[in-house]
Amino acid sequence: MEPVYGTILEVARGMWALQGIRFTEVDFQKFPRAGGAVVAINHTGYLDFTFGGKPAYSAGRRKIRYMAKQEVFDNSKSGPIMRALHHIPVDREAGADAYAAAVRALKAGELVGVYPEATHSRSFELKGFKSGAARMAIEAGVPIVPVVVWGAQQLWTKGLPKQLGRNKFRILVGVCDPLEPEGPADQLTARLKSEMQAMLLQLQDLYGPHPQGEPWVPRRLGGSAPTLEEADAMDAADLDERRRRREDRQGDGA
Repeated sequence: MEPVYGTILEVARGMWALQGIRFTEVDFQKFPRAGGAVVAINHTGYLDFTFGGKPAYSAGRRKIRYMAKQEVFDNSKSGPIMRALHHIPVDREAGADAYAAAVRALKAGELVGVYPEATHSRSFELKGFKSGAARMAIEAGVPIVPVVVWGAQQLWTKGLPKQLGRNKFRILVGVCDPLEPEGPADQLTARLKSEMQAMLLQLQDLYGPHPQGEPWVPRRLGGSAPTLEEADAMDAADLDERRRRREDRQGDGA
């Protein structure tokens, strides 16, 4: 029994009802009801993990242990919750411990949630994928379950105002066929991205015409979000700034 996790799940479901969120669920029956698996989710907003967990909940109220940056665990408010939910902290400068913890959890039959893109996609297109999900699946001998969320960026995403009231947004969640942990990690990563790209396009088609000019809509669909290239440049600038601040802190402590 995990009362904290169960409570958080029920609170999330209550919030969705209050917000009037309208869900479309695609192929939830493909989500495994038992055994370890890497759950790979695309990353467009801060609440993706709640919606990406819906298929696991429908498969017998299964729980996902998400890999999240160490800063979330260090926070006085979110840290105790993250630890109570048995999520996995990731030190971006030294991720070996997190990787080993994830593999142990997978071998023990747990679900481990990862964002293959590593960070938010400000373009709301799929960014380049890291190979961590594939490497963990191969080492642990478990499948990767690709899950795609579309529309969550309307609620809360990087660079845009929060919209957490009763907006009755549509959010679509789709599950792809689980991928067996076969082949070199780079090939499995390419297959993972291909499957998720196909599901993303399917969900966008199901959504129907997107509002034109909206900042949460990709440029390809008539929105005003940055292109993938523009978003990558913004991410690179952010990374440079974080490095500069870290070097300044280190210099101050010298």
